[in-house]
Amino acid sequence: MTFLTINIYRTCGQHPGALRDGRRAELESGTTCKEAVDHEAHTSRPQWTEEIIGRWIAKGGGRREDTVLASKVYGWMEHAPNRSGLSALNVRCSLDASLQRLQTDHIDLYQFHHVDRGTPWDEIWQAVDVAVQQGKIIYSGSSNFAGWHIAAAQEAAARRPVTGLVSEQSIYNLFQRSVEREVIPAAEYYGLGLLPWSPLHGGLLGGVLMNGHDGVRRLEGRAAKALKGCRDSVAAFEKFAAKRGEDPAEIALAWLLHQPAVTAPIIGPRTSKQLVAALRAVDVSLNREALARLNQIFPGPKTAPEDYAW
Repeated sequence: MTFLTINIYRTCGQHPGALRDGRRAELESGTTCKEAVDHEAHTSRPQWTEEIIGRWIAKGGGRREDTVLASKVYGWMEHAPNRSGLSALNVRCSLDASLQRLQTDHIDLYQFHHVDRGTPWDEIWQAVDVAVQQGKIIYSGSSNFAGWHIAAAQEAAARRPVTGLVSEQSIYNLFQRSVEREVIPAAEYYGLGLLPWSPLHGGLLGGVLMNGHDGVRRLEGRAAKALKGCRDSVAAFEKFAAKRGEDPAEIALAWLLHQPAVTAPIIGPRTSKQLVAALRAVDVSLNREALARLNQIFPGPKTAPEDYAW
């Protein structure tokens, strides 16, 4: 079974009013998993994505029952002792606040937004176990972890014993494949599903050349920086998509869906056109020759240690 996850922060822009401009289609698109975050440091209202989903859920009609709801914990929510990172107090307080904003009694996947090097895993898992016993969360996952962080988390969980992590959220796409070196092998070994964020690398893989840099995302961040050093590869990729009569974004998402470790790429469509293209990717089939050609255009690393040793 194939899934896509919608990131509400990316979909609705950077202010709550963005949902008015036709963006409700994304929430009603039929994608199973919706993701919010409890904190975005560069926004004036860091918790508003949860509020948007909460208002949507409150309309009823089976919305909550048919949705896999994910959120995150980590950010500094208050200037108070132990109210940051993955401390037991911050996990408890942040979770309760998220549930209130989401207008639900439980979160299906509660993810650690970043590694907390200052909090021992025994404390983290104790807080998570209490929340699971209370019925407030079903599963926990990680985000932006290194391979050894996943191993440390899972070994600590096994000692308690508790379920541990069920997913890892990492940047992963045709252009950025560094997680193939150690993160994916660790995730596969411990049975974690991979939720790739930035599947189009900020627009780099969405037809940046053929569209003439239209759209804000195509000029910003990692896409603009990466394009300077990989224009030939991007051109070859867009030519490959054009020969197939498909949108580059569809190919990029389909490639992820063909990777055994991937459970659900995280999409953030800002227009109805982008949403439709993302949904079409589920039905795109890439045979062995197509996958080999994409690997030629954007070669990935070998797994460690073979990538750098004999």
